[in-house]
Amino acid sequence: MRDRYLELIDRIVAATLKGEIRSKEQVYQMLQADISIGSGEIFERCLQAQFDQIQTQLTNETDEFKQAKATRKQRALKTIQGEWQRWQKQNQANSTLLTVVQALSVAEPDERLSQLLQALDPNQPNVLTRDQMQQLVQKLQQAGSSAAVVSSATGSATPSLSDLATGLHQGLNTWRQLEANVVSWIYDQSQGALGFGNLPEQRGPWASWAKAVNSDGLKALFGDLAQHQAITTEGFPSPLHIADWVEMALVLQRLQLSLVSWFDQQPYDPRAGKRLSIAAFLTFTVVWSQLSQRFSQLNQRILAEGCFQMALQVLVQFAQQGYFPLYGGLFAALSGESLRAMLDYLDQPLRQAPNTESKARILTLLGYSQRTLGEYSQALQLHQQALEIARDAGDRRCEIANLNHLSRTWVVQKDYSAAISNSQRALILARQTGDRLGEANALANYGYSEVFQAQQQNQLDPDQYERILDYLQQGLQAAEKVGDRPSQALCANSLGVAQVVLGQHQAAINSLEQGLQIAQAIGDRALLGLNYAYLAEAHRGLDHQQMAIFTGCLGMYLLHQINSPQWRQPAGILSILYGQLGSEAFQTTLSQYRSQFLPLIGVDGYDYLPKLLAAYRQSLE
Repeated sequence: MRDRYLELIDRIVAATLKGEIRSKEQVYQMLQADISIGSGEIFERCLQAQFDQIQTQLTNETDEFKQAKATRKQRALKTIQGEWQRWQKQNQANSTLLTVVQALSVAEPDERLSQLLQALDPNQPNVLTRDQMQQLVQKLQQAGSSAAVVSSATGSATPSLSDLATGLHQGLNTWRQLEANVVSWIYDQSQGALGFGNLPEQRGPWASWAKAVNSDGLKALFGDLAQHQAITTEGFPSPLHIADWVEMALVLQRLQLSLVSWFDQQPYDPRAGKRLSIAAFLTFTVVWSQLSQRFSQLNQRILAEGCFQMALQVLVQFAQQGYFPLYGGLFAALSGESLRAMLDYLDQPLRQAPNTESKARILTLLGYSQRTLGEYSQALQLHQQALEIARDAGDRRCEIANLNHLSRTWVVQKDYSAAISNSQRALILARQTGDRLGEANALANYGYSEVFQAQQQNQLDPDQYERILDYLQQGLQAAEKVGDRPSQALCANSLGVAQVVLGQHQAAINSLEQGLQIAQAIGDRALLGLNYAYLAEAHRGLDHQQMAIFTGCLGMYLLHQINSPQWRQPAGILSILYGQLGSEAFQTTLSQYRSQFLPLIGVDGYDYLPKLLAAYRQSLE
């Protein structure tokens, strides 16, 4: 083999010197014809030996004619080297595609779709380009022409290679129609709100994308999402052919990747770009979760499992981003129903996934989401599991985050000793590793936990009071220095809650209003609702009855909207005020603040306030 390659190099160099090589393509074709797959190291050593020989000749040769000839040989060798690098890249791509086709060909029929999605996973080291996907279509068509398995129109049979090839081909064609319109909906909107939420003013991209595609299936999917902000039985009434599912999967994947890439590159407001990227990651996860549930209802198990695989790919990519929200920010994109759908969908299957650093981060997100929804036992389990995986993976930031979340959850469970213990561990580890964000949260959690423990034991003396507030102030200042907005909002809320508990009502109002502004800016509906709830307590403590009603109503409504059981706390305050003032005076206050309610919760939210309070009061009877 070595002699053969040395002879090939000499032949190309000789042909170059004779003027027989007219283009680099000729060199490439000679390499393509004579180099065997798997013997690249031998050829590379031969080429390097020729370079060394020519370099020695150039260094030692004094004859100008021989030196000029050696220089021409060196240029010829550089041409060979360039085309050799091209050959390596091209044949590596071919080798990758052949590996994918072989894996699909020998896979059990039920596993073919999973194998294809694994090959298309954007988290793998060598991501397939569009040209490679087109080549994959051709290779699958060739391999599928002799396949015996054919899927039925109902999708009840297993995928054939031809189904996969057809789906990829359709997906690439549809993506060509759509890619120029990925972000055009942003410029078409007449209102400022962007996002994928369920508010009417946040129209989002779905309707715009529906107009840009010819595929009936994708038109129906985007139309359903535009109208209902969810996958419904009416919008998705019948089973889907496997090829159409592959088309849908490829298009949704390309849309999500392109949106995140565009949001990440916005220089005018990096914070806004990050929030929108987070919204895109979470929204597509929810869409995949809802699709999976719908395919399960349609008895298309393989497609339902494929949806979970796609959702997991989105979350794994999300977990690798520097702005992955270890401490909050989830409610920038999700309403309570969407969040619960995602959590219900991901919880059990995720337990079967391998223990990786990405899994620990995803479990962290699911854990603090469950806490917000009042599922405290589930939150504790998820954070404990994430803590163990993060510790094994050496992900210290994630480990510290889960200690902080465990502390926060134990406070809600009224186990203040456990809360203090976890916050202390988080604080020590954060200072050892230089995690300023983890330290800020740990300081806030430590002070927060101490307030409630002292209140429970009725042992709060002035010295202890000063020490606790100092921890909370340190946490807020550290979060401000780090510039992490979700943590600033959380620390300001913690300080404000502690001040309410300690009877420092005016100071509490100042802290809570600071947290309120940040929570509103980042779109964290959970903290927004909690700040309003405790503002109601602080205003009531100062006998500001009208402001207590205004802030209490906002806290009650916002927390109820995300299905948080904590909505009953401000509802309790409102019920007391309702009893003190009477129905007419209470309603008069609502009317006086109507213009301030509308920008925050809209007409429907304002009209729903008396009904929600009445439901709470009835529940007490």
